Amino acid sequence: MHDAPQSTFDRMMQNPAFKERFEEGYKEFLLSELVHAMMDDDDQSVRKLAEEIDVSAITIQNVRSGKQKDIKIANFVNLAKTCGYRLVLEKNDQRMVIAG
Repeated sequence: MHDAPQSTFDRMMQNPAFKERFEEGYKEFLLSELVHAMMDDDDQSVRKLAEEIDVSAITIQNVRSGKQKDIKIANFVNLAKTCGYRLVLEKNDQRMVIAG
């Protein structure tokens, strides 16, 4: 029996350097998309949210656009909470509410 042929992406992901670069870029993309979704769901403007969590509007805009690749955890927790989300850590059957 023959194995199904791998896609180009699957073959490239076998290269550790490519995989590391891809995963880093994907994390940055996810952060941007997550912030977009939270703000859109709560109908928050960049300026209003920035004022509420005490960061610059430029910081929020840079995270949304992907120009800023990370955000302080405290700012992320405040952002999520301000947009009406709860942050929960789960491990097996244990749950710990971080905010909300």
